[in-house]
Amino acid sequence: MIISGLKILEEVKNGNIIIDPFDEKKLGPNSYNITLANKLVVYEEDVLDMKKKPTCREIIIPEEGLLLKPGELYLGKTNEHTYTNKFVPMIEGRSGIGRLGLFIHVSAGFGDVGYCGTWTFEIIATKPIIIYPNVEIAQIYYHTIEGEYYLYTDDQKYNKYSGKYNNDGEIKSSMLYVEFDKEVEK
Repeated sequence: MIISGLKILEEVKNGNIIIDPFDEKKLGPNSYNITLANKLVVYEEDVLDMKKKPTCREIIIPEEGLLLKPGELYLGKTNEHTYTNKFVPMIEGRSGIGRLGLFIHVSAGFGDVGYCGTWTFEIIATKPIIIYPNVEIAQIYYHTIEGEYYLYTDDQKYNKYSGKYNNDGEIKSSMLYVEFDKEVEK
């Protein structure tokens, strides 16, 4: 079940949801608007290999905006750092962003209970579009979770799930290659 905006506010005040920075004006009926930081990362290779660490370069989004090319993948991140060990966080693009043909995630809008950090956007434009830093590009919302669960963490003594993207404030490219390295170790 998705929790309401008023419940998000209550859980923020109780310390069960952390959104930093938090601005009550960005709270919606059942979500909270999150913003795009001023940095993007792009892959340098024309062909990506899942088994290899990709080479990336950073692009700064200037205040006057940055033109995105259609069909290119840009990794971005939220300005907001989030954490909850009580709810399942998820992100989606705002409707006004979607109506401009801008995808904010390819397939990774689902968070894990216990995830701590900024969120990485997988941005793809369907048409040339100028984007700006700090725009309210997406919304985060929260589901309740039933039954026993393990927290998503990078500390393996507390859980069995890999937290390779946890506790990071930077844009992280795919770390899928790490899973292939683990197969070799077996």
